Amino acid sequence: MTQAVSSIFYWVFNMSIVSTVVGGVIVLLRLIKKIPRRVIRILWVIPAIRAVVPVFFGGRYGLMSLISRFATKTVVVYESGWSIGEFLTPDLYLTNSVIGAAEYFPIVYKTNLLENLFTVSGFIWISVAAAIIIALGVIYFTTMKEMKSAVMIKNGVYVSDKVTSPAVYGIFRPKIVVPSNDAERDLTFVLMHERAHIKAADNFWRIVAFFIAALHWFNPLAWIFLKLFLSDIELACDERVLSKCTAEQKKQYAGALLDFAPSKSVFSSAFGGAKIRTRIENILSYKKMTVISAIGSALLIAAAVYTLLTNAS
Repeated sequence: MTQAVSSIFYWVFNMSIVSTVVGGVIVLLRLIKKIPRRVIRILWVIPAIRAVVPVFFGGRYGLMSLISRFATKTVVVYESGWSIGEFLTPDLYLTNSVIGAAEYFPIVYKTNLLENLFTVSGFIWISVAAAIIIALGVIYFTTMKEMKSAVMIKNGVYVSDKVTSPAVYGIFRPKIVVPSNDAERDLTFVLMHERAHIKAADNFWRIVAFFIAALHWFNPLAWIFLKLFLSDIELACDERVLSKCTAEQKKQYAGALLDFAPSKSVFSSAFGGAKIRTRIENILSYKKMTVISAIGSALLIAAAVYTLLTNAS
């Protein structure tokens, strides 16, 4: 048990380092305003995968190959002895950023100090991670229990006096819940926004993001990445709605956003989520994606997947 916890934490710690580096690249890409937030939202999947999956194919021109020349060691997990072309290999590798082990299967640490450090840290890590996950689970199921009292006013739309802003609740059977005092208002743009959340399964991805942050609770940047990802979810949802709006409707959508109070719920995709000022600016400056920009976005995603998701070979 002790050896297992220590070994798991060793690789979690390594994954946390790698995912932080990859997440930093995504943060830099966020600064480029011309990249649609729908694309940035997809790119966040890369550091998320890096945070939970340690084994990947090798890539000669990937970021890890560049870093491995200075600060990491590559561990071969599976080597088939053959390759396909120049860029793709079926061999599997681990990126070892800590470089604290002499052997890896099972892990044998270089010093007793490192072994004791990762053993103690491993039990602290798993205890805190379990506590956070349990707390999040309690919050989620308590929230869903409260939403059972919501009253349906139309297909998939409910009202409740327990919410302060329109939002989508639930994963498998999501429902849009609006405050009782907003039931008589014009909800056209609210419903467009929330249905876009449902179509993109945003509540599911929110929970996945919180779970990953809980696993890497010791890494402060994991929580910063979580906050940025949740913000990008809202901005990406705005873009999906705006892609179907006229210029006049775009202004009306921005006005509707100002009329509703921001949501404070953790596990719901809300109409008033994220920073309102940022969303208003993005809405008013939004331009529909052209064929050229769509191709460019696809190429960016492909390049990011290869560069950031492959390990050094």
